[in-house]
Amino acid sequence: MAIKITIGLLFLLGIALVGGGIWLVLLGGSLFYLIAGLVMLVVAGLLYRRREMALLLYAVFVIGALAWAVWEVGFDWWQLAPRGGIIVLLGLWLLTPWVRRPLASPGAGAMPTVALGVAMLLAVAVAAYSMLSDTIGIKGQLPEERVAEAGNDNSVPAGEWHQYGRTALGQRYSPLDQINVENVGSLQVAWQYQTGDVKLPEDVGETTYQVTPLKIDNTLYLCTPHNWAIALDATTGEEKWKFDPNAGLNPDRQHQTCRGVTYWDDPATGPETECGRRVYLPTSDARLIALDAETGEVCTSFADNGELHLEQGMRYNPAGYYYSTSPPVITAGKIIIGGAVNDNYSTQSQSGVIRAFDVRTGELLWNWDSGNPDKTEPIGEGEFYTTNSPNSWSIFSYDPDLGLVYIPLGNQVPDQLGMGRSEHVERYSSSIVALDIETGQVRWVMQTVHHDLWDMDVPAQPVLVDLTLDEGTVPALVGPTKQGDIYVLDRRTGDPIIPVREVPAPTGAIPEDFTAPTQPVSDLSFEPPAMREQDMWGLTLFDQLACRIQFHRYRYEGRYTPPSLEGTIVYPGNFGTFNWGSVAVDPERQIMFGMPTYLAFTSTLVPRDQIPPKGEDEKASEQGLNRNEGAPYGVFMGPFLGPLGIPCQAPPWGYVSGVDLRTGEIAYKHRNGTVYDMTPLPLPFKLGVPGIGGPIITRGGVAFLAAAVDNYLRAYNVTNGEQLWQARLPAGGQATPMSYTGEDGKQYVLIVAGGHGSIGTKAGDYVIAYTLP
Repeated sequence: MAIKITIGLLFLLGIALVGGGIWLVLLGGSLFYLIAGLVMLVVAGLLYRRREMALLLYAVFVIGALAWAVWEVGFDWWQLAPRGGIIVLLGLWLLTPWVRRPLASPGAGAMPTVALGVAMLLAVAVAAYSMLSDTIGIKGQLPEERVAEAGNDNSVPAGEWHQYGRTALGQRYSPLDQINVENVGSLQVAWQYQTGDVKLPEDVGETTYQVTPLKIDNTLYLCTPHNWAIALDATTGEEKWKFDPNAGLNPDRQHQTCRGVTYWDDPATGPETECGRRVYLPTSDARLIALDAETGEVCTSFADNGELHLEQGMRYNPAGYYYSTSPPVITAGKIIIGGAVNDNYSTQSQSGVIRAFDVRTGELLWNWDSGNPDKTEPIGEGEFYTTNSPNSWSIFSYDPDLGLVYIPLGNQVPDQLGMGRSEHVERYSSSIVALDIETGQVRWVMQTVHHDLWDMDVPAQPVLVDLTLDEGTVPALVGPTKQGDIYVLDRRTGDPIIPVREVPAPTGAIPEDFTAPTQPVSDLSFEPPAMREQDMWGLTLFDQLACRIQFHRYRYEGRYTPPSLEGTIVYPGNFGTFNWGSVAVDPERQIMFGMPTYLAFTSTLVPRDQIPPKGEDEKASEQGLNRNEGAPYGVFMGPFLGPLGIPCQAPPWGYVSGVDLRTGEIAYKHRNGTVYDMTPLPLPFKLGVPGIGGPIITRGGVAFLAAAVDNYLRAYNVTNGEQLWQARLPAGGQATPMSYTGEDGKQYVLIVAGGHGSIGTKAGDYVIAYTLP
């Protein structure tokens, strides 16, 4: 009976591999799967005839398959396992007595059995060696010397966190060192608070916690996905006040989130004055609300009875298409704010204008519209901003001494179609722009993608740091991008400090469009190598074969392969190598810590007359059908996944990495995160998983990061990237942590864990603070 089952199994596996193998060969792919299928069919035939030579043939096949696998991927266990798993299991099964006993062996003796046994031992030895080897990543150390004694910004007390990135410079660096590499392993929960704002059944898919709280005096200020503003006691976690703006629900919103609030202390009044200390709350129905920081009451003297309506000046204003997901910045008496425009909904979208308002009154002071960049004086009654100009949905940073605010810019809708873009759109899309804080006029621009057709908007807050170089101290800007380049620029002029080169790019856009002949590439880059067929992955030989077939069916000529009707692989994908979580920079050691992520996407253009009725297979975000109303094509997009719903590309999909900013050298790059929350069984395998969120660094030499798709907060030695500690979170931790000192003199590390809609982590509403015993 056992041998009959074995024959049937080999026959079915062989037929599947031969069929898929022929398809792959016709597409120009590997011969291995066809050969493997033929071998299994022959082995099945020999077993049917009860010939022990089946074992010898299979032994030769195992050794050949092993050699092929090592030739393709080296001794990387996670790539060897799916190539050999089924093959080795079948070999072990063939060695069992109930398969061997019925076999005749005229003249063969014990040789077939011995040969297969030796092949199995060799396979096990290679597996064991590969499991103990780390062939992925970079091992090294960052310099520990403190080049700048006091860092770059002492305007914020050491124990506080006043802005999204702690200070105006966006460094995500805490000068606290009570928690350090020696004692971080002793961290424990100090307190936990639940906001009460949880994802509702009628919410949009991307309802997500991305907030980093602020800490001023002994109060924490944060916001929730539905735009509640909350104040907590920083030492105990007790609630001080809560404000609900009643932003409502709208199925046309692409995102339901809030990354943070903005705090302002009026220098003309004392803190005891009503609204002398304010918190500004952006909402998903396009309002900016001023609240009294002490009470949570609305400051009615601001704008229209406490509310600034951001849709003013928009020619088209479909509800749910425009809102602010990120906290504005306040400097020189101005509150400067951008707005998120729904990706790929409609060409009649709101403007991506950046505006400065009087922080006390809400009066419009200037507006910079990338579609009309030279006219920055406030528009008049009856005038409109440029429809569908590139927008900035992420976080700004600013240098008050230089009088500049730094804006990461995105694209005009639709992301994948470039025909008809104006000269100004072509110049400012996917760029970092420095604006004069007083006038809104452009001082410089650095474009990171020319004629962007891949949704490579600049997603990350630029980080400002003064670098100590051979020529002296240079005020620098560190700009992470989705495509993996890190732009290190002189923030006075936008000139590169680390060289930027123009390299040839793939051509062959659809007939109505074109591609840029070259694209900029920074010499400091986390750009992954171009994908190859052997980089395709799966849990088994069969879903790996399916991914190889998909790889050849899509169009792919490396980074910046243009969108197409047959479908294009976009790698790095739309989530980017870096996203809104940005990077953390230690201004004293002048080093950077980040979480590069690698997840390929696909995009397929859909002609207007082939787009199905509204509502079918439609998500209008990073996955599903994006309709692009008003454009000749929609686009179907999403991660490049295999038939089992896991990435087609081989892991690792996520790393932690450290960079010496003075030299531009990547010192280390290690796998980050496990598949614990990605699989039906809680397996702690450290593949290196995707994530979205950001890190912080402390003066104690510790970097803190959650972000990955497993629900953990982790601490790393920032010098070498070694993981020092982890804590299990009750929900996804797709937010950037922060650190502060409580009234008790203790240093706390805080994370908001509420999950993320796009990557499917567990939803929740937790604010958790950790400290030493």
